[in-house]
Amino acid sequence: MTPSARVAAAIEILDDYLSGTPAEQALTGWARRHRFAGSKDRAAIRDHVFDALRRLRSAAGLGAGKTGRAIMIGLMRGQGVDPDTLFTGEGHAPAPLTDQERSLTATLSRAERLDCPDWLLPQVEDSLGPETEAVLEALRHRAPVFLRVNTTRTTREEVQRTLAQEGIVAQPHPLASTALEVLENPRKISGSQAFLQGLVELQDAASQAVVESLQVKPGQRVLDYCAGGGGKALALASLGAEVVAHDIAPARMKDLPARAERAGCKIDISTPDTLRDFGSFDLVFADAPCSGSGSWRRAPQGKWLLTPDRFATLLETQRMVLSQLPALTSSGGAIAYATCSVLQPENRGQVDWFLTHHADFTMVCERQFSPLDGGDGFYIARLEGK
Repeated sequence: MTPSARVAAAIEILDDYLSGTPAEQALTGWARRHRFAGSKDRAAIRDHVFDALRRLRSAAGLGAGKTGRAIMIGLMRGQGVDPDTLFTGEGHAPAPLTDQERSLTATLSRAERLDCPDWLLPQVEDSLGPETEAVLEALRHRAPVFLRVNTTRTTREEVQRTLAQEGIVAQPHPLASTALEVLENPRKISGSQAFLQGLVELQDAASQAVVESLQVKPGQRVLDYCAGGGGKALALASLGAEVVAHDIAPARMKDLPARAERAGCKIDISTPDTLRDFGSFDLVFADAPCSGSGSWRRAPQGKWLLTPDRFATLLETQRMVLSQLPALTSSGGAIAYATCSVLQPENRGQVDWFLTHHADFTMVCERQFSPLDGGDGFYIARLEGK
């Protein structure tokens, strides 16, 4: 496919997304209808679509419309690319720009320029202060690709050499002692020997740093209460903890046993019905459901789906999660509360609420990771029983 044909494909997928189809479903549907497209074409089209989703407001403003075509025109302009070079009408290219499209000028509001919903910008500013614009700008760009090295079986240096033999260039990242940032050929990772042999897992560097900050000791009993896909459960197990992974939707953990076997570690799986059978834990870790505001460059559609009502519901859910953790914690044990959010109502605000209702716990440390640190935005607080 030509570059112009890839833009035309992105327009089709964006129109599908704008009609209400989730982004991943729209991409999969397009690929099934266009089986002639090779892996490089699909990857390039996916990049166009997610670049557009990260910059949906500014692209719509610069293209003066909320259609796939207008958004791609605006995206090109925002990236400093002349749309006339791709909208040629030749072959499978999009139709040439009209005189009206070519003469468009736009003045973007601050929220449009930063690709932030109007209602949310004050919340972001209250949380981030002078870093607001820098963080929102970072979230408009593609996220780095990170690997977590399974240090129970190898070292970062050895993994670097192994990956390099397959053309994958990676370098250590300072956020975590297990983190490697992939600089070249990230799409080769899933087929690499290091990945297939369980020597590495895809995991954001800040997510790895959150696990390291817990200072887990070998033999400690740890509950990953909101395990999801299980990335942090695997990281905890690699530190020698006896890990139980739990999620309110157990289907999210369906791949975890195979991943644990590949990594050479043991993780027990709990459903809500069986959790009490495991007793209490030295550490209960909860990466709670949240806005995902710290990871919007990876999942940008979440930014546009968030509404004031949905945000309020998330805050209620976080409090419900926190309220259930003390009963699972051993006497003298600890709770670790985390979100992939940069918004204070979801972070310190929730910890303060918890402490007002549980005087037998005290916060001993907290940290807010920012996208400006290189990884996602993550918050972590450790609460210890008295």
